[in-house]
Amino acid sequence: MAGVRVTAVDWQRASNGAAHHTEEYPCPELVVRRGQSFRLALALSRALDGEETLVFTAETGPGASEALHTKAVFQTSEPEGGDGWTAVTEAETENTLTVGITSPPHAVIGRYLLSVRASSRRKHSTRKLGEFVLLFNPWCPEDDVFLASEEERKEYVLNDSGIIFRGVEKHIRAQGWNYGQFEEDILNICLSILDRSPSYQDNPATDVSHRHDPVYVTRVISAMVNSNNDRGVVQGQWQGKYGGGTSPLHWRGSVAILQKWFKGRYKPVKYGQCWVFAGVMCTVLRCLGIATRVVSNFNSAHDTDRNLSVDKYVDSFGRTLEDLTEDSMWNFHVWNESWFARQDLGPSYNGWQVLDATPQEESDGVYRCGPASVTAIREGDVHLAHDGPFVFAEVNADYITWLWHGDESRERVYSDTKKIGRCISTKAVGSDSRVDITGLYKYPEGSRKERQVYTKAVKKLFGVEAAGRRTRIRRAGVRGLWRDDLLEPATKPSITGKFKVLEPPVLGNDLRLALCLANLTSRAQRVQVNMSGATILYTRRPVAEILHESHTVRLGPQEEKKIPITIPYSKYKEDLTEDKKILLAAMCLITKGEKLLVEKDITLEDFITIKRAQPGAPGEGLGHV
Repeated sequence: MAGVRVTAVDWQRASNGAAHHTEEYPCPELVVRRGQSFRLALALSRALDGEETLVFTAETGPGASEALHTKAVFQTSEPEGGDGWTAVTEAETENTLTVGITSPPHAVIGRYLLSVRASSRRKHSTRKLGEFVLLFNPWCPEDDVFLASEEERKEYVLNDSGIIFRGVEKHIRAQGWNYGQFEEDILNICLSILDRSPSYQDNPATDVSHRHDPVYVTRVISAMVNSNNDRGVVQGQWQGKYGGGTSPLHWRGSVAILQKWFKGRYKPVKYGQCWVFAGVMCTVLRCLGIATRVVSNFNSAHDTDRNLSVDKYVDSFGRTLEDLTEDSMWNFHVWNESWFARQDLGPSYNGWQVLDATPQEESDGVYRCGPASVTAIREGDVHLAHDGPFVFAEVNADYITWLWHGDESRERVYSDTKKIGRCISTKAVGSDSRVDITGLYKYPEGSRKERQVYTKAVKKLFGVEAAGRRTRIRRAGVRGLWRDDLLEPATKPSITGKFKVLEPPVLGNDLRLALCLANLTSRAQRVQVNMSGATILYTRRPVAEILHESHTVRLGPQEEKKIPITIPYSKYKEDLTEDKKILLAAMCLITKGEKLLVEKDITLEDFITIKRAQPGAPGEGLGHV
């Protein structure tokens, strides 16, 4: 009797797709999730005899091997325990066998080739059944990416559109974003991103063997979404000049970006800023099966010297001295969170993990960030992998301003330790509303617990004695300066100040504001006020000065006064960037040497006039674009 052969295979795409929540992928191959059975119907040249079984081989990547867990050989058998691949006969007719194949919940993800042969003493041949794609499985309790809530799985894995929040703390705007993870060729592109990474190019077999681990995969994607180091997907540009590419403000989704990168033979797509990087990474990770969301942090710190504070050097008019100031505070910054277990850190740190594809600082020599456990950030455990100090500073650094004198001495100006990490926001599950998740990242600002965590973080980074001694910080351009105690707040001045907008700031109109000063004491005070204003990028980098004036104000006991400010449209129109942002600063020099810096970020509104006929008489109404 001739050896049995498999003559045809039915991948049962419809039923498998529904069971695995993969029916929306339009690719030709079957797409399934690990740790979960999928069903194949095999047509045989004849029925199997009692001693025959089918032997399957599933392999992924070049140089696939059982030792690397990139190749599995398994045969039809009764269901049994174990952590390998299994094949179970579910139904059998004369010439058809229905087999349920289950991968381990820790299997390598990616594109597999499935082959089969009959085990018998007779001559046999192996038949290639074809390729299928294996993804992470948030529905499988044994998978590291398991997410218990079905509503959250629908939002963070299956939802192909969302909202990204931008703007300033007091004026947060929502922008729709098309993630499009189920659109034509996107899954193929996402898998190719992994294959374009330097670690794959250097040693493909080893790289593929690590793709069982969401920590590894997300770290690779974080590096590959930006084009630094590796000809990744998106090229960043923050200077407001977008020649030869698309302005970051004009993208509305990830699909066009990913397709352009792929069709352009992996040439980086111009241009992106933080929300573009985050939108693209959300697409890739949802596509691969990892629950992911986009998170916006307002007043986000960029701590370049890793001392957990943002040090800003200003002149006597409050203008940032760019050549001295390496740290910065962005009006907002956007990153991602993905949900998975941290086998490398322990169960306390499972859950949301920060990932950031915006190329800000190198991590192990590559521009990437994360995954950093959100729980570790909240608790000040900044010593844990990956990039904890940088993320901690983004949400909880102290913002310290230094007045730089002509003799190269410096003086600390009263600053707000509560300024950084405000209104941390993400889209709500099941709706487009904004959810404030600041409490996941830190204890309430100014609370005793928040200060304890900050102290703990400083000790973790600089040693046990660091919180109580002076720490030497070496900075480019500021040589040999001694940092005052990292945790010691500056003395609060005897006046308060704030900018108040008198009319809505509308593009095309003059800006009308007032600086409101209040004397907190029962004695008269004389205040020298030096004011400046500049158009800025959303990173708060100044573009051009548009205000420069000084005032002397006498404040009686407990008295409040307003200094009116007008900035004509003609003064700012030429230097306004697409971000439409202006930064005002007032350096207040008070009797007895006290100093207060008051700052305000303004975002100009676009308005158009809509002519509308009304009953009785035609009229005009203002509409917001």
